[in-house]
Amino acid sequence: MNKRPLFKLKQTAPQKLLALSVSAALLGSFSINAAEQEPQAQKDIEQISVIGSRRLGRTVEDSAVPIDIIGADALKSSGLTETNALLSNLLPSFNFPQASLTDGSDHVRPAQLRGLAPDHTLVLVNGKRRHSNALLNLNGSTGRGSSSVDLNAIPANAIERIEVLRDGAAAQYGSDAIAGVINIVLKSASSGGSVAAIYGANVTEMDGVPQLESVSEGSDGNLAFTEGGDRSLTDGQTLTLQGNMGFELGENGFLNISTEYRDRHSTNRSDYDDRENYARIDDGSVNGALDPRELTVNRYNHNFGNGDVEDFSVFYNSALQLTNDAELYSFGSYSKREGEGGGFYRRASDSRNIEEIYPDGFLPVITSDINDFSLALGVKGFLNEWNYDVSAVYGQDAFEFGVINSLNTSYGPTSQTSFDAGTLTYDQLTLNVDFNREVDVSFLESSVSVAFGAEYRTEGYEIEAGEEASYAQGTFGPGGEVTGEDGPFGAAGSQVFPGFTPESEGDNSRHNVSFYIDLETYLTDDWNIAVAARYEDYSDFGDTLNGKIATRYSLTEDLAIRASASTGFRAPSLQQQYFTSVATVFVDGEPTETGTFAPSSDVAQALGSPGLDAEEATNYGVGFTWSTDFNFSLSVDYYQILIDDRIVLSNNLSGDAIEALLAGTGATQGRFFLNAIDSKTRGVDVVASYNVATDGYGDIAFNLGYNYGKNEVTNIIDPPAELQGAGFDQDNLFSGTELRRFEVSTPRNKYNLSATWTNDDIRTTLRTTRYGETQDPSSTAELNEVLKPKWITDLDIGYALTNNVSLSVGANNIFDVYPDATRENVEELSTFSRLFAYSSFSPYGFNGRYVYGKIEMKF
Repeated sequence: MNKRPLFKLKQTAPQKLLALSVSAALLGSFSINAAEQEPQAQKDIEQISVIGSRRLGRTVEDSAVPIDIIGADALKSSGLTETNALLSNLLPSFNFPQASLTDGSDHVRPAQLRGLAPDHTLVLVNGKRRHSNALLNLNGSTGRGSSSVDLNAIPANAIERIEVLRDGAAAQYGSDAIAGVINIVLKSASSGGSVAAIYGANVTEMDGVPQLESVSEGSDGNLAFTEGGDRSLTDGQTLTLQGNMGFELGENGFLNISTEYRDRHSTNRSDYDDRENYARIDDGSVNGALDPRELTVNRYNHNFGNGDVEDFSVFYNSALQLTNDAELYSFGSYSKREGEGGGFYRRASDSRNIEEIYPDGFLPVITSDINDFSLALGVKGFLNEWNYDVSAVYGQDAFEFGVINSLNTSYGPTSQTSFDAGTLTYDQLTLNVDFNREVDVSFLESSVSVAFGAEYRTEGYEIEAGEEASYAQGTFGPGGEVTGEDGPFGAAGSQVFPGFTPESEGDNSRHNVSFYIDLETYLTDDWNIAVAARYEDYSDFGDTLNGKIATRYSLTEDLAIRASASTGFRAPSLQQQYFTSVATVFVDGEPTETGTFAPSSDVAQALGSPGLDAEEATNYGVGFTWSTDFNFSLSVDYYQILIDDRIVLSNNLSGDAIEALLAGTGATQGRFFLNAIDSKTRGVDVVASYNVATDGYGDIAFNLGYNYGKNEVTNIIDPPAELQGAGFDQDNLFSGTELRRFEVSTPRNKYNLSATWTNDDIRTTLRTTRYGETQDPSSTAELNEVLKPKWITDLDIGYALTNNVSLSVGANNIFDVYPDATRENVEELSTFSRLFAYSSFSPYGFNGRYVYGKIEMKF
């Protein structure tokens, strides 16, 4: 086999990548230039091609499994700067609702691929496994119970392209790759650069939610409210500054650096609070008189929407040619995010308030200080006809919780109002060695691509306690009143988010080792087949062996069919195994102090916890691709994903026996993780594109994406004997509400339609997305919400002032579409479901129209 110039940075030869997936090793090693794709390269399964800079990425048609490619230009033609939001706009099978009032999940919002949990998608950067964040999503958001990779920590201007493999790939990559793989390819230019400034704001009218015009005292002695038209707002002002620069390293090396700074102000989509805020005045009447302050107090006392966020990130990508056959490469990142998210308002008369500190009540705020760091170092090259790649990647995410504008009721009138509530830290070290080459076999149509490798990974998860005042119980009673030696005592810890206690502290770790092999060949000129196997052994739950087979057959030059089948797994995360905390959780429309306990804890075992094991999955896919000579392409893929022993968060268990068990913890309800259900996910993905070149009127690129997906819970764990006695409100560990959330809380179908028109110095992108019916179920039938299908339309218009300077203006959700207002969408309103005007399960959020302008300079 002849040597190939693998390490020319400006142009690289097409390489046969591994069957079944975009191999973790090879994606970091090779880039393929679209102009260099000869007919032989078109036979390669899962070949990666660079899309033209003015066209949206789309499925690679000659792959045995579906892959989407999203180029840098597609990421720029929007006012969105969060990577998760961009993916939701561009991929029909990607779901990114933007929940609020979900504690830490307000600061690190989860997303889903193919309707599965966020931790069912593996994320790679330059083909290397990315570490997850330290946070667990716990409080009623999408992906409840998961801990995912924070894609929003990766700035869009650092990304050359995003490759999305929509197929099970645990046999290639290991744990987490059940729904698919997202690979972020960083920019690698060795010269030039750009700077950009983006400024925008929400300019919106809350559909179905009236403005409160005035408050008065009615003839019956109660509050009376005068409502006007739909509430108009301008908020969410956001400034984003971006920079990218490439540098040469030696004769054949590069260093590319990208930075981003974002300052986003909060949005508020709450309804007004019609409750009485103050205690009644005793005037001798039966009910007493209204406090005069009721007529002037701020009735918009909750913050339901995006919180304040300020973040900074820097990414670098580099490579240096050591010899003709060896290259040293490195990439890494650092990001820092500081955010604020509101909790539930405590009225002046609330027993959790102390009027000497907050005479008008208070809105406690959870703050975040998130520091994320990663570093990769490796050598790849060519040795004795083998391509090799040896690498080490380390990543760490630390989430420091704080609470401000709060108090510890049990500490009385001298309580502090801000608290250090503790820190969660997750870190991961991954060592890889990968080899691949092509081997000639006389009786086969083509050579066999052989790849094999090994991985060692170690993970750590630490919980640090907050300061004592954030969790302790003092000697004062409800309302901060002086009480007796035996109480009753006021609520313990910082209001809205009690700090992690010393009992919650822990520093836990595990390691695993894995080995894989991939084989791929053509049995005939038209028939490609690939197989893979992976063995993995974990220190905490044992070993697993998984495999995959994929095939593609060309019926004609334009039409091909493809299919795949695989087994997979997902190891329980350290976060799921060891997280312990008490926080205010929204349960059936009311805030409740709920404790989350480690599955191995005494509390969880007393409730029937069996401990955690790995999830097991089986994936099937079948589809076809069709590409024509008149610039039209189409792919259609059916998939089915079966997951056994799926890890979920239990019911919020309550009752007299639970409260007795939780005495002294500050919680009145308890929950823990367990392998509770089996699930089936079925769906269809459709991707089509059509490009038109006109005479004198520019070029138009049309793209269509469609996803239909159905999730079904097929089995639930039997109720443990511990929950069958008196004193428990539940007889099962997994509630009907959570079951229905698994099945109906993501859109059943989703369309992405876009057209990009380019003519000389003008570029216009029109994109519209239809989100299918979504439901926000409740254990109370009258509070169920059905969110009707809606179209969300974005428009971006760009103009090149010079060769180096361009301007663009646009709007996301230009027609200001909202989900149906909760006050009009449920049979019976509770206090809090009315206050929070829209469902947090809306797949497109509930912030309304966002308008923006952008200026960019290239050099």
